[in-house]
Amino acid sequence: MSEQGAGSPAAAGRRPGTVAFVGLGNMGFPMVTRLVDAGFTVNGFDVSPDALARLEGIGAKGHASAAEAAAGADLVILMLPNSAIVSSVVADLTAAKAVTPASVIVDMSSSEPRATRELAESLAGSGLRLVDAPVSGGVKGAVNGTLTIMVGGEDAAVDEAWPALAALGKPLRCGPVGSGHAIKALNNLLSATHLWATSEAMEAGAAFGLDPAVMLEVFNGSSGRSGSTENKWPNFVLPGTYNSGFALGLMLKDVRIALGLAESTGTRTTLSELATQLWAEAAEHLPAGADHTEVARWVAESGPGDAGAHAAPEPKNGAS
Repeated sequence: MSEQGAGSPAAAGRRPGTVAFVGLGNMGFPMVTRLVDAGFTVNGFDVSPDALARLEGIGAKGHASAAEAAAGADLVILMLPNSAIVSSVVADLTAAKAVTPASVIVDMSSSEPRATRELAESLAGSGLRLVDAPVSGGVKGAVNGTLTIMVGGEDAAVDEAWPALAALGKPLRCGPVGSGHAIKALNNLLSATHLWATSEAMEAGAAFGLDPAVMLEVFNGSSGRSGSTENKWPNFVLPGTYNSGFALGLMLKDVRIALGLAESTGTRTTLSELATQLWAEAAEHLPAGADHTEVARWVAESGPGDAGAHAAPEPKNGAS
């Protein structure tokens, strides 16, 4: 992956323009705030009236439909739950002629990479351009503008989207369209796997009588460190809040996307299949809308014998 910063020749001299932002959830709303702070004019849409009402307070404007928000925008950013919804929204935009070859559609959702490529090909027939730019970094990264953004697409379209993406975090060029979504899914497969492995290791240590805080300190100074030991366990699991802002269902969706991608390439998927099965089992038993970090509690409570005695605390702020 190569990186091109906002000061590069392709981005030099660019002035903030108009961005349509569709999807104002846990991630989308703080991302809109970052764009407004960077000088962009933002027109937003969400199916939630409450989400739309919040826009006025940050200097953005809410609209009655995605097509209305997108009309005349330089970029149309989509932050939606899945590929099917992305395709539906894009179909509405094209039917209403709210997007033109002069604008760029940027799918920042965690979409299915093959579906993304198919969508890009169908849009290209009308001269429309699609860039995929999913993110990693959670709600905290969205609020702080420190998201890692995995960008796929043709160079000219990526260059046009770059200033807005740079306002949201650190964009990284991943390859042709679909590459960003592929890497995002694979990243979350790794994230899901090491969160589960970390939770099992932490449970084993606690059952042996080790102090969880000491274990994390050792792991983070050793080769066992990961995003789970450095971030998820100390910030969301040990405090018992389980409120990272990323749902278990969305993580499972991404893991399944990654597994499907691996299988389509003929890659061996032994551990990936097991990880997917474990996450699916947890999703089946935990409450709907549970945060993905709650699998740590599930690991502790579903262990053999008296392992559940060492379970992490019950959530303090619900499962969102």
